[in-house]
Amino acid sequence: MQMQWQAIVDFDGTISLADTTDRILARFAEPGWEAIEEDWVAGRIGSRECMERQIALLHVSPDVLDTFVESFEIDWGFVAFVRTCMRHGVPVTVVSDGLDRTIRTLLRRAGLTELPVIANHIEPIGGDRWRLTSPHAARDGSCASGTCKCGVARSLGRPATILVGDGRSDFCIAERADLVFAKNGLVAHCVQAGVEHHAFSQLADAARLLEEMLTGVVPAAAGHHFKDKIDG
Repeated sequence: MQMQWQAIVDFDGTISLADTTDRILARFAEPGWEAIEEDWVAGRIGSRECMERQIALLHVSPDVLDTFVESFEIDWGFVAFVRTCMRHGVPVTVVSDGLDRTIRTLLRRAGLTELPVIANHIEPIGGDRWRLTSPHAARDGSCASGTCKCGVARSLGRPATILVGDGRSDFCIAERADLVFAKNGLVAHCVQAGVEHHAFSQLADAARLLEEMLTGVVPAAAGHHFKDKIDG
């Protein structure tokens, strides 16, 4: 695979084994966060509005939050995936519609603090209250997510994109990426939308298959470069 690849990896449900934001909300949020979630699931609001409203309901100190997050399980095969990419000169970026603080806490535990993280920003605003901002949202209103993964892929600059993801925040970019590793709900979406993909359950399996593709043992799915799919 002699191409200039970049890898975009989702976090919640892909690197982490569970949705970390839901666990935080279930433990520390005021009643009402689930009703907001239902509005998002029903399509009445976008994920950006959903998260802003939910994070405003949190009551937890920064230290307690970080300690709670450190107990979350991750797929340790992600370390192997990153090493595979590094061997072949493929930059890896964690791109998530989740929370940057949570992601960085768990990447630190995995010894992967050097990885760039693009996600919603959560910041303490005094006492036990928090505010969420979305610095990577689509400014033209074309995407209701807190993090527009398609926009991020364009900004990273390499012509060919590998996506690793599991759910709704990956649907749009999956239809534009050149190589897709999918699990859970993203598999069903790819099947329905006719998107060629490689299903996986553990990231170690995705790492092994990617190694075979990058060394030419097995062919990668052919696809147009990401920018061509957006602009052409």
